[in-house]
Amino acid sequence: MPDFKTIPVVEPLTQPRHFAQPSVRERRAQAVHRLQIGLFGLCAMLMIVALANVIMERARLAQVDDPIQDVVAVDEQPKKSAADPLADIGVVPASDPSPADGSTGGTSADKPAAAVQGAPRR
Repeated sequence: MPDFKTIPVVEPLTQPRHFAQPSVRERRAQAVHRLQIGLFGLCAMLMIVALANVIMERARLAQVDDPIQDVVAVDEQPKKSAADPLADIGVVPASDPSPADGSTGGTSADKPAAAVQGAPRR
């Protein structure tokens, strides 16, 4: 059995060495390694997308429609969209002439009796 202490693993440097071009074998090994890494990454992404698709499909099939939601949707009053939120809270005048409280406004039945009879103000 040879004595490993006497056999140099790397030859000693006697002069500075410059960059050595990789051999054809080394370039081919690098190309194969890069190809393997790329294909592994591509397969991993494909498996992740397939797993997400299976999960979403199972969730869609397991989703149970609640029958009370149909009743609530029919009974629900349509909500007025807040076109001008500042006017809704009374900070600025409303852009439309209709009052915000829902009353019709201009009839004498809505006015107080003193205002209709022309009672003097004090």
